[in-house]
Amino acid sequence: MKKAEIKITVELDENNLPENILWESTDSANKEALPVKSFNLSLWDHNYKNTLTIGLWTKDMPVDEMKRFFYETLQTMGDSFLRATGETNIVEDLRDYCAHFADKMEIKQ
Repeated sequence: MKKAEIKITVELDENNLPENILWESTDSANKEALPVKSFNLSLWDHNYKNTLTIGLWTKDMPVDEMKRFFYETLQTMGDSFLRATGETNIVEDLRDYCAHFADKMEIKQ
């Protein structure tokens, strides 16, 4: 069986606020850790039937980039949901909401 490891390193300041976030993967062409400003991780716990989540961002993440990050996250969640379930009608509704979100947040598409 093939295995891959994803590693996320969070460097905290004296107040435990994320200052730097680095990620790397054994399955990536890039072999060094790459800096990012934010990440969301969601895991499904089959035993307890609930979602475990971590959402972190660096203290210098610009608000306009955070808005775009959430917009793109919602879009890609729709893509994943469509691939997993084939539920096109609800994904179209999510796309409509994403367009509304982008408009309200003044995100240029």
